Amino acid sequence: MPKSSKVAAPAQPAGTAESGASVRLSVRKTYKLYIGGKFPRSESGRTFVVDGDNVALASRKDARDAVVAARAAQPGWAGATAYNRGQVLYRVAEMVEARRAEFAALGVAAGELDAVIDRWVWYAGWADKIAQVTGGANPVAGPFFNISAPEPTGVVAVVAPPTLLGLVSVIAPAVVTGNTAVVLAADPQIAITLAEAFATSDVPGGVVNVLTGRYAETAPWLAAHADVNALDLTGVESAELAAELERAAAGTLKRVLRPPAGGADFTADPGLRPMTALLETKTVWHPKGF
Repeated sequence: MPKSSKVAAPAQPAGTAESGASVRLSVRKTYKLYIGGKFPRSESGRTFVVDGDNVALASRKDARDAVVAARAAQPGWAGATAYNRGQVLYRVAEMVEARRAEFAALGVAAGELDAVIDRWVWYAGWADKIAQVTGGANPVAGPFFNISAPEPTGVVAVVAPPTLLGLVSVIAPAVVTGNTAVVLAADPQIAITLAEAFATSDVPGGVVNVLTGRYAETAPWLAAHADVNALDLTGVESAELAAELERAAAGTLKRVLRPPAGGADFTADPGLRPMTALLETKTVWHPKGF
């Protein structure tokens, strides 16, 4: 009979007490950037701390990378059917609904979260209707067909408000019509948690890009960037910074959405203005046949 052999007991896992009680360290989350559908750290390697969490501190190089990603994604997103864009935005609403506990843990009230989900659904419904409302055949004096149709402006840089409802209220109207967005987030934890919902919502990489950090450091570069077509300053609270960014945008003839006088009320009916402000109208003349 062969001798029985004893197998040595495996080494005790690090952080586990001999008694078997678990004393493991929890895995801390680092809030990274969201660029091109991925979650990279800042190319600068910098971070800052928010409520005890490490958050990536975006650099101007990260801003340029985000614009490259947004530009690459824009033709495909604009070329998708309006019905498909509506489906994608509805999927975002589903994913935000599924992440209610995460947003609640970040301090988002249940009422605000309900409004956020309803707003995604509202904009999803407009995806295949906005062209019917803002375009159409125009009466002209002469034997011509004259038809106007809305088209997306292109790449939109957004300085976002600090609340989740405010963030959604500036992103959704930009992307529903075929634009892509580079978003400077005021509340990085909420913004990146929303980006995680984008990543599981069939939103193509590059359609929405989220940068966390200091407005004053990255916003001027986006305002002056020649491949950014529009600038939304809704979240800018400083009149001096807003004026500086508007002057920087003038060098490349960008469309600029100024911060609302007296602040924005995101609980009100948004109406069509947030969508139409980021659309261009193309008008085609065609002779009538005889």
